[in-house]
Amino acid sequence: MTDRWTMLLWGDEGFWENASPEVQERAMSEHGAFSEACEERGYRILGGEELGLSKNAVTVQRPEGGDLTVTEGPYVELAEHLGGYYVIETDDVQGLARLAGEHLLTDGGGIELRPVVVHDA
Repeated sequence: MTDRWTMLLWGDEGFWENASPEVQERAMSEHGAFSEACEERGYRILGGEELGLSKNAVTVQRPEGGDLTVTEGPYVELAEHLGGYYVIETDDVQGLARLAGEHLLTDGGGIELRPVVVHDA
C-alpha cells in the first residue's frame, strides 16, 4: 500500500533572507534535482510550496474559554522555521528520507516526514 507523507523543510530563515542570488539559485536547482530523483525512483510528488518568512505570518488562537485573538508574527519564536513542504506518495519512507537528505540538506536545516491521515469522503 502506498502512503502519503508530508515532508516539512526546516531551516534558518536568516540564512535564506541574506543568501546571494547565486546561493538561492543553487538551492532551487537542488529542489529540481530532488524532484527528478523522486520521479526516477517512483516517489510521486503530489504538491508542495515554498513558504514565506515567518515574520509575515498571522497567528490565530482561541484559548479554552477565551476570546479569539489574531496577531501578526509566528506562533512561537524559533531558531529554525518551516520554509516549505512537499506532499509525496511512497511505500518506502526510509528511502525517501535518505534521498531528501542527500538533495535538500546541503546548507543545513532539517526535514521532518509525517504521515498524512486520509479520511474517507
